[in-house]
Amino acid sequence: MSKLISMIRYAPKRTSAILAILAAAIIVPATLFAWGPIRPTYTMANPADHVTFNSITDNPNIGDERNFVGIRESSAQNLWYDNMTVQSGRTYIVRMYVHNNAAENLNLVAHDVTAKFNLPTTTSTSIQVNGFLSSSNASPTEVYDHAIFSSSENFNLSYVPGSLLFENNSVGANGGVPLSESIFTSTGVRLGYSSLNGDIPGCIQYAGYVSFRVRPQFAPRSAFTVSKKVSKHGTTHNWVKSYTAQPDETVDYLIEYVNTGAVRHDNVTIRDTLPVGQSYVTSSTRYGNSQHPNGVPASDNIANGTGINVGSYSPGANAWAVFSAKIASNDNLPSCGANRLVNSARATVNGGAISDTAVVDVTRVCQPTPPTPVTPTSPTASELPTTGAGDDIGALLGLGSLTTGAGYYQASRRRKLLNKK
Repeated sequence: MSKLISMIRYAPKRTSAILAILAAAIIVPATLFAWGPIRPTYTMANPADHVTFNSITDNPNIGDERNFVGIRESSAQNLWYDNMTVQSGRTYIVRMYVHNNAAENLNLVAHDVTAKFNLPTTTSTSIQVNGFLSSSNASPTEVYDHAIFSSSENFNLSYVPGSLLFENNSVGANGGVPLSESIFTSTGVRLGYSSLNGDIPGCIQYAGYVSFRVRPQFAPRSAFTVSKKVSKHGTTHNWVKSYTAQPDETVDYLIEYVNTGAVRHDNVTIRDTLPVGQSYVTSSTRYGNSQHPNGVPASDNIANGTGINVGSYSPGANAWAVFSAKIASNDNLPSCGANRLVNSARATVNGGAISDTAVVDVTRVCQPTPPTPVTPTSPTASELPTTGAGDDIGALLGLGSLTTGAGYYQASRRRKLLNKK
């Protein structure tokens, strides 16, 4: 690879561009498949003419040998992965394939064959396990590959003591031969075929597997639940999420907390928020747990925003609180008709909080408002008469009648005078 980079650096511009493209074509697959270094590859029909490891691309057992580190769950069979999402309580196997690819008829034996693993002790959501396989007379002298464990939560990997094995058709034929944990150091462990002397002949019948087991360890989780319910007031309760009540009725509320995680919870605080239309009944709060199964009196802080501290609880433990609330009278309910009064409870644990609600439905009856009577009024002296087209016509008709009458009067008088003469 260094020679290729040198060629790119000192070649003419046009040639350099072509070489850069070729380099990218070689480098990208190595990055994509996480193995290395870049090396010549072979097939089962055309094996190598020298000692080299894990470079055959059509191995009938594992496929492309360059991808020689894999993971599987211990209960699975023949399913190896480059990436594994781990789960609590499960055990996983890490495998390294070991194969001297030299043709059998050449009788080429690999010497000082050594396996190493880098098994991180860090805590993370992704842990990469690297495998290295080397030989003093192989070309390249060392090959490597990796596989990745992952989770949505932080974890670390714990090696299962005594699980390191090397299996082949000779020294590891009967369930595998144990290996030293120095495989997890820079020293590594020697492998071999007839014994762990570092010598492995060429050909697939001399191949073998290194494997070991790990368990993911997760940090203890903090988790809890909160439940809120309501009931008709009284000694016998029928706890429900929704209750239909009457104005002026008293109801009881139940708040339940459960530690569902894996860590202890200290200073668990429970508080409640009453809606408009309800009021807290003074001195009605009691809380209980395994030490107080019948409950003990608690302060009225449950409903004033402060809350009550109900103590500490181990995983699986629980606590409860009960108190009473009075529904407003009919005329003091928020609105006419149906009113839905939503009550909210909240538990706070180690800085985290969860809420839940219960509902009381109550109806306010409102009397209909009578209509306001309308009193007729007479026009006052200050009011002026109105005029319009109709008034003008009437005036004209009156004037015409007056004129006609005057003419008739004059004609009648004239006749009377003529008769006297």
